[in-house]
Amino acid sequence: MQATCSISSKPATRSGAAQRLARPTTRGPVAVRAQAGETPLDVLRKENELLKQTISSAEVAVADLETKLGSSGVGVPPLIVPESGGAMGLGIEPQDFWSPSVSVPEGQAFVEQYGLLSPIPDHDGTECLKWDPTLWSHADHFKYRWHVFKSIRAAIDQNEGGLDKFTQGYRFYGLNRGEHEGKKGIWYREWAPGAKALALIGEFNNWDPKSEHWAIKNDFGVWQLFLPDNADGSSAILHRTKIKIRLETAYGEWVERIPAWIKWATQEWNEIQFNGVYYEPPEVGYPGVLEEGKSYTFKYPRPERPRNLRIYECHVGMSSQEPKVNSYTEFKEEMLPRIRKLGYNAIQIMAIQEHAYYGSFGYHVTNFFGVSSRCGTPDELKAMIDEAHRLGMVVLMDIVHSHASKNTMDGINMFDGSDAMYFHGGGRGYHWMWDSRCFNYGNWEAMRFLLSNARWWIDEYKFDGYRFDGVTSMMYHHHGLQTSFTGNYDEYFGMATDVEAVVYLMLVNNVIHDFFPTAITIGEDVSGMPTFCRPWQEGGVGFDYRLNMAIADKWIEVLSETDDWGWNMGNIVHTMTNRRYMEPCVGYAESHDQALVGDKTIAFWLMDKDMYDAMGADGPPNAVIDRGIALHKMIRLITMTLGGESYLNFMGNEFGHPEWIDFPRDDTYDTSTGAFVPGNGGTLEKCRRRWDLADADNLKYKYMNAFDRAMNHLDKAFGFVSAPHCWVSRKDEGDKILVVERGDLLLVFNFHPTNSYTDYRVGCYKNGPYRVALSSDEAVFGGWQNVTKNSNVEFQTIGGDYDNRPNSIQVYAPSRTVVVYAPAEFCDPEADRKPAGIPGLGVKDVGPYYAN
Repeated sequence: MQATCSISSKPATRSGAAQRLARPTTRGPVAVRAQAGETPLDVLRKENELLKQTISSAEVAVADLETKLGSSGVGVPPLIVPESGGAMGLGIEPQDFWSPSVSVPEGQAFVEQYGLLSPIPDHDGTECLKWDPTLWSHADHFKYRWHVFKSIRAAIDQNEGGLDKFTQGYRFYGLNRGEHEGKKGIWYREWAPGAKALALIGEFNNWDPKSEHWAIKNDFGVWQLFLPDNADGSSAILHRTKIKIRLETAYGEWVERIPAWIKWATQEWNEIQFNGVYYEPPEVGYPGVLEEGKSYTFKYPRPERPRNLRIYECHVGMSSQEPKVNSYTEFKEEMLPRIRKLGYNAIQIMAIQEHAYYGSFGYHVTNFFGVSSRCGTPDELKAMIDEAHRLGMVVLMDIVHSHASKNTMDGINMFDGSDAMYFHGGGRGYHWMWDSRCFNYGNWEAMRFLLSNARWWIDEYKFDGYRFDGVTSMMYHHHGLQTSFTGNYDEYFGMATDVEAVVYLMLVNNVIHDFFPTAITIGEDVSGMPTFCRPWQEGGVGFDYRLNMAIADKWIEVLSETDDWGWNMGNIVHTMTNRRYMEPCVGYAESHDQALVGDKTIAFWLMDKDMYDAMGADGPPNAVIDRGIALHKMIRLITMTLGGESYLNFMGNEFGHPEWIDFPRDDTYDTSTGAFVPGNGGTLEKCRRRWDLADADNLKYKYMNAFDRAMNHLDKAFGFVSAPHCWVSRKDEGDKILVVERGDLLLVFNFHPTNSYTDYRVGCYKNGPYRVALSSDEAVFGGWQNVTKNSNVEFQTIGGDYDNRPNSIQVYAPSRTVVVYAPAEFCDPEADRKPAGIPGLGVKDVGPYYAN
């Protein structure tokens, strides 16, 4: 069968190593001095960067000298370099070679290049149906939602001065520096239509509002007040001081709230409730330098949009090896280099928006514009993102617009005392499964709040896009609960569909993609909503990718319900490739969902308790561990190859992390069943990642980690994950063999638990010769070297129809292995023994289609 795997992308070009090395901006010695707040490690990194520039400068000088000597008739002896040539012989680290860092002139700051708002195309909303003519049976639905979309855009233009202004509500609402009657100071504005009175309180007025601290409400329910600067020019509210509002509800009750548009909220060690914090550093920092009391200035540009994403899903707080809450700064210094070394080109960060309950994994948001204070300050997060950009990585945020925490004291629920406001009132506004509030996407101010929120994180923090959480819950009145989606179009385009929510998603994709042209949006949708990943201009929902969530469920089903002889090759392939034409997906074998308490990772399904006492690299063979490591590698590569146009992994799963994630939590009750759920006493013991296991040379975790690294770099070299050519030529249920073509690569998977096959003929599209580019059977991956690139065998093709392919080769397919064959001209069995080589990867230089 043929799988649909194409997406639009800019063709990758092969560039020389010299082009990838940073060019010097100056010549001669340059002194490296520590800036304020810099550690010796920071200084060392600067020195290393200057050393690279010096080497590059020397290359230019030598080339100039050779040219001059040659023109003068003086012979120059040839330079002897390793066979591969280029930077492979310079002795640089593989990650510097394969994932070059970005260099910009000293003192230069990043300047955002905004896009322009697109005009609304003149059609009736059915343009997206050209990709699936069977959708014409529901054309009226598409016409209706397109009409709603256009009507909202027109109303925003007429009443708000356009979508650009409407989506920058954070410049108006909340606390912002400004002027009034010629005086500089702080404006505070809040939409609270049900409130009868409202005052700003905090440390600045000793929590006792004066007459000038009471706000005035306009006809639209917006309260505002202005606090002029002090006589000495200092701010009336000092940077990093606590604030709240005190308001009288429509029922005469006095309550305290955190401003809905607050940019930071913190919880003291001896307090239960969060407090809002006025975060406005009085000075502007030097580009790329994090300094206390100064706002961080971004230095490095956004990375170019990758041809496909290799996403490292991560949670900053639980990323430490120690049982503690990790910081943005520690993540920057410890985790970003690790992710870069593994070959990922994108990180997807969870739990950024402030959430009062840490155990919610960040999904019960209380402060939508606030950075989670557990991990550090807003400027520390900015510095972390800037460093990721320096390393060439796209930074995505896991954004939650599907629901909100029901907290009132530190959230936005019942903000002015009314049940609705940003949410639906009554039962429709309550999510019984998640015990949270559901937004009213048709409410004008809710739209302003959420659209501005989506723009805020990209504009202010330079995120490069989003993974939208819980989109299925948004799009249907039943939230996808107790519902099976069979593919019948009536399930998607009927009375169960929340058209206001779908139109909101069209609007948010409109805003993100127009104003930030390189931004990426991924939607978590399990329903398979048609046109979900078609542009809004066509009448589609507008996402770039859909998470292919069925794959993870399939692996759990296979591992939990079927023995190794019962694996159905055709069924596995069907699940991998069952996605809509021209609607790209992100494939993954497991995400954070499978790593949480109550679920099991693939490694744990495969190896269970044996991981705790049989992972010694020099210990006796263990059948459970050998099987587990072999299948762990195969499962991940078949998922990467067939599961979508991009790939995702949750941090630590790449090396088979042996422990589940258990956030500190107290005893509670399941809101959907009422069942008692015991807590863990608030411990952080299982809320971390054991990187020492992956780094230990005497443990077998290193084998899975090494394979993940080689797999990612194989994609860097060949771009096979997003290659248009995708063909499964063999699904042999008896032999348990899968043969897949993706791009230039030929992949042979043998899932049989005992049988190995010699002289096994497999069909292929391209004629040969082929060589082994990657084998899961390499010793560095914990294999037995029955098939290894080190044999340097050329596999010659034979013409003629075989498995409906024009050519074929004969291979050895050992049990529980996957071998990747590539055109021989792009392979080098010695590659990983060279300075910039990736262990186990037999790719010449950086391959034919290299892209970071």
